Amino acid sequence: MIRPVAFRMNEETAVNNFFQENIDLKNSEINTKAQAEFDAFVAKLRAVGVQVIVEHDDLKMDTPDSIFPNNWVSFHDSGIVGLYPMFAENRRRERREEVMDRLESEGFVIEGYMDYTSAEEEGLFLEGTGSLLLDRVHKKAYCALSPRADEELLIEFCEDFDYFPVVFTANQVVDGVRVPIYHTNVMMALAENFAVICLDTIDDATEKKNVVQHLKQDGKEIIAITEAQMHQFAGNMLQVKGAGDTKYMIMSKAAHESLRPDQVEAIEKHCEILSSDLETIETCGGGSARCMMAEVFLPKE
Repeated sequence: MIRPVAFRMNEETAVNNFFQENIDLKNSEINTKAQAEFDAFVAKLRAVGVQVIVEHDDLKMDTPDSIFPNNWVSFHDSGIVGLYPMFAENRRRERREEVMDRLESEGFVIEGYMDYTSAEEEGLFLEGTGSLLLDRVHKKAYCALSPRADEELLIEFCEDFDYFPVVFTANQVVDGVRVPIYHTNVMMALAENFAVICLDTIDDATEKKNVVQHLKQDGKEIIAITEAQMHQFAGNMLQVKGAGDTKYMIMSKAAHESLRPDQVEAIEKHCEILSSDLETIETCGGGSARCMMAEVFLPKE
């Protein structure tokens, strides 16, 4: 996780992240609030035994979205690190060697890199595990195509990492028009035995049926959320392990409060829920709990 030093609403991402909103505060105040939310979130994770490595952002880089590291990097049990092409130019500065140095200092082994960043020169993007929802057990990559998720790059990723692509388009209404949702991980979350998904965003019936079939085929219970719940970031969740291998579904307070009792019950059949207040981060950043966590599957020394 990356602790922010210059968090604010990123004007470069707002052009197609329709979850972002302006707050009538100075940027310094927004950053202070975001830091407080970040610190409280990390403390909650650590309190239940989740191992969290916090790296600090660099003020010189002027990277307002550095709090969402899962978009530029992914870590794999093969020891390979994926580096991804980013839509916003100021987000490309988030890719920092210090992050790799820090992981190696914590005993993780990096065997090499799969670097897709040259696609930026062609105007093609694939924003890490924002664009790619990876079922690492069944080796499937779910991807909602958008200006930030290119199909050719997705196929290239799947060939390189030996994943099967499950491709579709997910839409939301903006000014009365259906437009692609910027990241897959705001409308869908994969856990070990279940998936939280806003099926209403997949307008194409064949694509919807295909996604459902893949989830059912892999034994995942489907917990459907509404578009209104998605806008409260109920699709932006991540399952993690805490102490004693206890599993937690991590989400924001807004996402948690948007869920109906039957949905909460469905999730709690499989794991505990842990939520934290991320209001400032969600409002200005247009991302939530899942986006803030880049899972490290690298082997240990």
